Amino acid sequence: MVIKVAVAGPRGRMGKEAVATILKNEDFLLVSVLDHKKEEEFFGDSIPIFTSLQELIFQTEPHVLIDLTVPECVYEHAIIALENGVRPVIGTTGFTDLQLEEIRKKAEEKEIGCIIAPNFSIGAVLMMKFSQMAAKYLPNVEIIEMHHDQKVDAPSGTAIKTAQMINEARMTFEQGHEHEEEIMDGARGANFSGMHIHSVRLPGLVAHQQVLLGGEGQLLTLRHDSFNRTSFMSGIVLSINEIMKQNKLIYGLEDIIL
Repeated sequence: MVIKVAVAGPRGRMGKEAVATILKNEDFLLVSVLDHKKEEEFFGDSIPIFTSLQELIFQTEPHVLIDLTVPECVYEHAIIALENGVRPVIGTTGFTDLQLEEIRKKAEEKEIGCIIAPNFSIGAVLMMKFSQMAAKYLPNVEIIEMHHDQKVDAPSGTAIKTAQMINEARMTFEQGHEHEEEIMDGARGANFSGMHIHSVRLPGLVAHQQVLLGGEGQLLTLRHDSFNRTSFMSGIVLSINEIMKQNKLIYGLEDIIL
């Protein structure tokens, strides 16, 4: 079966890579794209461009919607897609807990899958899984995430997801000295259940993360680097194939990587 795919956000750097990946995969058919403006010369006449998701779904009937847009509209896209029997694969972060719960309920109601991936890189997902394993034995953890200076959210979705996974493997406690004091606000980064997350934003970076796990007389460092956006495409291909088998919300690729 050829999987019919639509892409939301095709002009972005991730969107362009996703479009190219889908076009060269014989198991997928790119049927349409969703954009904020309709300029046919972007793809020529071969791939229809829509500014309305409802119209896109009605006219091109995709099986899967790859959404690489922005937090302001991705929640609405997910609900519309699920309502119409289209499986969303979402690479945008910034959902509230309430929004995630609503998407979860809608996926269960319609009995179709939805994947929300803070990071599509297989290497990054393995880093998160390894960090979770290590935190059981080295529970003092700090996370340093580094991204390009055009990223709008901090901490990154990957860092938050990493912290959530680590927190499942260790007791919650406040790290550092009990009388620790920040001389400058924010010097210790964000506090997640006692762990600290530090966000770096600089031109030249793409997506990078270190997880530092400290113990008596030792330090374990787990690091992943994405040097370009092709590093995320293997996860998108995996997600498109996997979502056709699912009937619920999956948050994070670690749940489908054994």
